[in-house]
Amino acid sequence: MHTNEPIISCTALEKHYARGGEIVRVLESIDLSLARGAFVALMGPSGSGKTTLLNLFAGIDRPTAGSLIVDGQDIARLSRAALAEWRARSVGYVFQLYHLVPVLTAYENVELPLYLHALTRRERHQRVSEALDSVGISDRHAHYPRQLSGGQEQRVAIARSIVTRPALLLADEPTGDLDRVAASGIMELLTRLHKERGQTIVMVTHDPATAAFAQRNVHLDKGQLVESVAVRS
Repeated sequence: MHTNEPIISCTALEKHYARGGEIVRVLESIDLSLARGAFVALMGPSGSGKTTLLNLFAGIDRPTAGSLIVDGQDIARLSRAALAEWRARSVGYVFQLYHLVPVLTAYENVELPLYLHALTRRERHQRVSEALDSVGISDRHAHYPRQLSGGQEQRVAIARSIVTRPALLLADEPTGDLDRVAASGIMELLTRLHKERGQTIVMVTHDPATAAFAQRNVHLDKGQLVESVAVRS
């Protein structure tokens, strides 16, 4: 569901790194506003800064300069402890390589983030069951990652990312390690989560077929925003 309130707003956003005595300018003067409830794909060649921008949105990294407001919070001004608390509450993150804990079952992997929240065991069970059902993997709840296919692992990872009911779901190449059939299934799942839950999704991808599932494609090149186009309504 769209509102006029942006969930992400950045102005003159920059990110620089020092490397070998030189300053590497990864992002330069990014002005971008993303609506709450939008489904956005960040695109660009390797090294364009798209994953860096995603990590800034997640509070994993901090900007060098400029303004960044995410879900009503100026995250650049937060202390490390406050930032961790905000991230646990507001952001779900999906990785290309799943990052599941191999010694935990699918259920236990999804439950893990909930230990950072003041919930009873019963409340955790309800949340985990709902999340696993939402991604169509509830029948694999007792399986370990090694017993799952790549597509199933990513579904568990998505369940883990939405179990805290975050305002913002961030995905870094969520289909990059999957075959075309599994990738299509994951993108249909994300599209359904967006449609049914009104979930805001920002996704990094280099694949035009994957980006076509988004409503808006934002293109970066050499650390600069070069194009932002609507794909579908």
